[in-house]
Amino acid sequence: MLTTGDAIPTFALPCSDGTEVSNNSILGHWTVLFFYPKDMTPGCTTECKDYSSLMSAAKKQGARVYGISKDTLASHTKFMAKESLTVPLLADPEKTMHQAFGAWGEKMMYGKPVTGTIRSTFLVDPKGKVAHVWPKVTVAGHAAAVMNKLAEFLTR
Repeated sequence: MLTTGDAIPTFALPCSDGTEVSNNSILGHWTVLFFYPKDMTPGCTTECKDYSSLMSAAKKQGARVYGISKDTLASHTKFMAKESLTVPLLADPEKTMHQAFGAWGEKMMYGKPVTGTIRSTFLVDPKGKVAHVWPKVTVAGHAAAVMNKLAEFLTR
């Protein structure tokens, strides 16, 4: 998994807003990249709704926020419509970005080891370096904690 100070890897993924988001397109902006396992599941819905509720605050701070899952753009479109989400979602069905960031691997689920998305968040600085990592996210309160950490960096 990437750690603080690492340069983010090269990536380019389709976004639910119709654009392509890449490592180059986020340069010059503070960016939150959060990996979540699956559209339309309870924990992921809560996490995406929490980030959606904070999108205007993030934009006021000049920050960008993107959710990333292995779901397709079609799945993201349905998910966003059903849940009234405003956070843009990146589609990574080949898991290339997941693997590059270390957000894909073995984890425990219901007491058993499984391979899948490791719910994790990366705060990336305007130069494309990881400023902070949350390697194993618990959904409750997480989006607010990320925005608080962003605010800390912006006031330094």
